[in-house]
Amino acid sequence: MILFSIVVALVGLALTVGGIDLLRLGGSVYYVLAGLLLLVNAWLGFKRHAWTRPLYALFLIATMGWALWESGYDWWALAARLGLFMLLAIPLLLSKVADQGGRKVLFPVWAVLGVVTLGSLLANPHDLSGQMDTRVVSETPKQGNVPDDSWYAYGRTNMGQRYSPLEQITPDNVGQLEEAWRYQTGDKKGPQDVTETTYEATPLKVGDTLFLCTPHNWLVALDADDGSLRWQYDAKVPAESQRQHQTCRGVSYLPPQSGKAPAVETLDIGAETQAPVQCDAQLFMPTSDARLVAVDPTTGALCANFADHGELDLTHNMPFKQAGYYYSTSPPIVANGVVVVAGSVNDNYAKNSPSGVIRAYDVKTGDLVWNWDSGRPDETAPIGPDEVYTTSSPNSWSVASADEELGLVYFPMGNRTPDQLGWYRSANEEKYASSVVALSLKTGQVAWVHQFVHHDLWDMDSPAQPVLVDLDTDEGKQPALVVPTKQGDVYVLNRETGKAIFPVTEQPAPQGTVAQDHASPTQPISALTFRPPTMQERDMWGATVLDQMLCRIQFKSLRYEGQYTPPSEQGTIVYPGNFGVFNWGSVAVDPKRQVMFGMPLYLAFTQQLVKNDGSDLGPTNQGEHGLNSNEGAPYAVDMKPLLSPMGVPCQQPPWGYVAGVDLKTGETVYKHKNGTIRDISPLPLPIKMGVPGIGGPIITAGGVVFMSAAVDDYMRAYDLSTGEQLWQSRLPAGGQATPMTYLNSQGEQMVVQVAGGHGSIGTKIGDYVIAYKLKK
Repeated sequence: MILFSIVVALVGLALTVGGIDLLRLGGSVYYVLAGLLLLVNAWLGFKRHAWTRPLYALFLIATMGWALWESGYDWWALAARLGLFMLLAIPLLLSKVADQGGRKVLFPVWAVLGVVTLGSLLANPHDLSGQMDTRVVSETPKQGNVPDDSWYAYGRTNMGQRYSPLEQITPDNVGQLEEAWRYQTGDKKGPQDVTETTYEATPLKVGDTLFLCTPHNWLVALDADDGSLRWQYDAKVPAESQRQHQTCRGVSYLPPQSGKAPAVETLDIGAETQAPVQCDAQLFMPTSDARLVAVDPTTGALCANFADHGELDLTHNMPFKQAGYYYSTSPPIVANGVVVVAGSVNDNYAKNSPSGVIRAYDVKTGDLVWNWDSGRPDETAPIGPDEVYTTSSPNSWSVASADEELGLVYFPMGNRTPDQLGWYRSANEEKYASSVVALSLKTGQVAWVHQFVHHDLWDMDSPAQPVLVDLDTDEGKQPALVVPTKQGDVYVLNRETGKAIFPVTEQPAPQGTVAQDHASPTQPISALTFRPPTMQERDMWGATVLDQMLCRIQFKSLRYEGQYTPPSEQGTIVYPGNFGVFNWGSVAVDPKRQVMFGMPLYLAFTQQLVKNDGSDLGPTNQGEHGLNSNEGAPYAVDMKPLLSPMGVPCQQPPWGYVAGVDLKTGETVYKHKNGTIRDISPLPLPIKMGVPGIGGPIITAGGVVFMSAAVDDYMRAYDLSTGEQLWQSRLPAGGQATPMTYLNSQGEQMVVQVAGGHGSIGTKIGDYVIAYKLKK
């Protein structure tokens, strides 16, 4: 009884003090009342009073009523509110004191509430179940000019569908998948690397060889049958502490004029680096020190015919060239005789940064064909040697797509740095930021632009590769572009005209910025959307009632009037956060069935403007998240996830789902929690909670979806028609990369996943390439 009284007194005191603070901010009165009642209960316990147990039983009943009123019948919500109090009742039940009548009151209450709470494990209030219409509606859809057994581009083709026509693996036999081989590249995150050193590569399969890059820009060729190394090229990228990212998502391929896949040699890796050669076929890899290298697929030698003996310096004509501020993490687009390259500009390091220019080079010579700079969008002729591009103009750091028949390339556009300070932007930069832009492959001229956020103050870059698919609509078949966004909208546009196929409307947005700035009065929303509802105080969560209370205090202390609440010196909640509902993993689209599969995520972030008046700000510029200096601007910005003191998200789970959409109707057919807490909790419990992740899915003609991405280390297969998980395999490291599939020389369908982890989300680091196939 004494132990119970001491612990309850401490908990009651914490709830009373915190509850008063929360009540002062306009929050719930429950915590003050609960704290005071627990203090009374502790006093009664010290006195061994007969009312100790009955009063605690009444407290449990009242708390259960409050919990159900706030959150409904949801296990995670109830466990956070009741778990600690149910545990505190155990010593009170076991204590040997005279008031046996009190025990007879408390025990049935405790038991009933325990059964009710545990029963909520069977409820699934966040689940949407449905059966996708997976009948084939288009027998011969456009998929890009790639052999069925191969994977020639990041999204398999320049259409970005992440769809394979292979159908050997089906929902009926996917459970028979087993590991066929694994390869370790040897390239791992080192002690001098930046936080966001990540392995996000999707391999290409050309002929009988896989080609992939590593975080430090090694280009590796593997035998597609057994994963053995054929050759390796090291771009020898030096370390640089000012990079925000150290990663490579993939390489790009230019087929030879004959169209026949190159015969790749197996070389002695210890031999001297080969001299540059004249290349027929070419592989293009961007590097994190701002080069584009062209490599011979046969031997791994540089291509003498391209640029300066196979290397192109992407810092040419840049207005600023700070080390580590500009580089390219995504593979370029190779189409219609040009290789089109965009780049990433560090967010919020400096007001004056490199340009976000997009450039097209001749695939064979490396000569500049055109340049499109959103700061001067009409001037696409190659820039002169003494000219410079626009300072800090909006960039495109993700993966682009192309329609060679229409002669258009589609770039998802980011924002101008500084992201949260909007008064530096020109009218042109405002027009093209946070949008998708269609450019002519021949001239770089703008065909159309569609913006997803007006006057973006939240780092809501368009992060995902647009997906090309022809859709059956009420107006007939239309060439469509499917563009997922960070804010949760999925825009379906006519890719020839840019006009919306699914309606887009404008909604009022919160106002009120720092003096120099303004906020757009409205923001667009697509009819197809995964935006979450506006958060309320009751949506705050925590592992216990104590850190839930602290999350509520954070929530009420920060500025939040819903999505698009402007940044502030007070600190603003940004939800969805800049991690995005969708990110670079994009979505997968089946062009025959005209359906989409994606992985929507829900994590709130905070952004606070910090006066940059010359005083010491402490450590800055250590990655995307944290305090970044915005050198030359009056405000620095501090960005981070909204977390409890225990390091878990303050908002109530689930945080991650898989979802299926019928693109013929725009209906979201199913949405299921995805992933377990096995690798993010102190105990390795495989509880399906719906966890965050980053990466993307692929769809196969066999009706199976493959994806890892979640922060637990598993590769998974799902039924395309229902979204139900069919199979999983434990990975040796984090699988924050998009998989791919192909046929080996024996005609067996292989599925390959890179597992190397993600520095900023804390998954296990590794250097693995793992292939699966069906048991014989």
